[in-house]
Amino acid sequence: MRKSLFTLVLTALTTFGYAQEKGQPVDKVIAVVGGSITLQSELETQYLQMLSSGYEPNDDSRCILFEELLYGNLLLHRAKVDSVEVSDGEVESELTRRLEYFIGQLGSKEKLEEYYEKSLLEIKDEFRELIKEQLLSQRMQESITGDTKVTPAETRIYFNKIPKDSLPFINTEIELGRIMKRPEVTKAQKASARAKSDELRQRIRDGESFRALAILYSEDPGSSKNGGDLGFFERGQMVPEFDAIAFRLKEDSVSEVFETSYGFHFMEMMERRGEQINVRHILVRAKTSEEDLEKASIFLDSIHGLIEEGKMTFAMAAEKFSDDEESKANGGTMFNPMTGATEFDMEQLGSIDQRLFLTIENMEAGEISKAVKAQSPDGKESYNLFFLKSQTEPHVANMQDDYQRIQQAALAQKKNQQIENWINEKAAKTYIRIDEDYTDCPFSHSWDKKNQAQK
Repeated sequence: MRKSLFTLVLTALTTFGYAQEKGQPVDKVIAVVGGSITLQSELETQYLQMLSSGYEPNDDSRCILFEELLYGNLLLHRAKVDSVEVSDGEVESELTRRLEYFIGQLGSKEKLEEYYEKSLLEIKDEFRELIKEQLLSQRMQESITGDTKVTPAETRIYFNKIPKDSLPFINTEIELGRIMKRPEVTKAQKASARAKSDELRQRIRDGESFRALAILYSEDPGSSKNGGDLGFFERGQMVPEFDAIAFRLKEDSVSEVFETSYGFHFMEMMERRGEQINVRHILVRAKTSEEDLEKASIFLDSIHGLIEEGKMTFAMAAEKFSDDEESKANGGTMFNPMTGATEFDMEQLGSIDQRLFLTIENMEAGEISKAVKAQSPDGKESYNLFFLKSQTEPHVANMQDDYQRIQQAALAQKKNQQIENWINEKAAKTYIRIDEDYTDCPFSHSWDKKNQAQK
């Protein structure tokens, strides 16, 4: 189903660096909106980003993304026409914030400079204008919808207009808390994983098959069955440390062993196609001992007992003992990675974490599980206590139980309508030209008035 411009453009405007990788080919100008242009390469970058986010493409996907880029450029054009301003200080603050985020991901300023093959000053100079344009577009959009509110009466009108047989069915929703205990990987365990990686790499250099050793020994479940083959990807789709090695590697060469949050890797460059590469890799994880994991389980059992005896609350125990940095500051409350909210749809939970689903499906609200073994996406093992904080019954949406959800839907509809009206008004007063390859797109608006008239 087509997503609203309002929702997806916000995502596009907060992206930093994805479309700015060095060497990005400029194919051609595919649109002009006022004084702003859209390049073919920008559209392809947005398309790749959509794929990496898990969206299933269809025949109209590029057209939808193209219309979002047109909207972004219309925002930017009107921001300049209407003299919307952002200060140099705001730009520098946002630039610094985003660079600090990437430095945190990579581990140091030096690694960021190595990744882009530029000094920090040069990186700032490259991204400064992009950040300014994004902030201008965001501020322009805020001027359209920023003060929008819906009253209880508007919420009720919105709800009453939904046909009774079209009211959504709300599945069971739960709120969860977690206390995690993750044994630290020792230097000896890391050294063992590194030594195994070095040994496998040497065996390949001595003539053994990379594919065969990847199938036998790689601990990346997604690629090991394919001989370590990751398929074609662009910059930004792998963790930064992996990208930094992969995109410097020459064809048919094997990298040195290097470390990421997943473990120790080495890779072989198989093929380059423009800005895309295909490598195969072998991953060896540093493993905690079963003895250390058992100690974590026993420790959590003792915490479970203290909570059951009323000597501390779950929230207090999470703040004091949990190794989950994201949830411990919130009393152990877990956040749904798909929505960012604290509620989990029970049907969705099975696809997010099957083991967690099986742990809590027979629990009652207010109950705390025994210590449960779990594995995070990066392969690290831990034991966890799970607290079922609340649970709703499945039901058809209604104003009493779902007012906040309905209010948010009514607000989104009102904002979307305001944006629709704004686009129709401003596009009619703006010079817009669209490449003929895209004039047959099923746009929601008549962006190119000249071409539309000729149809």
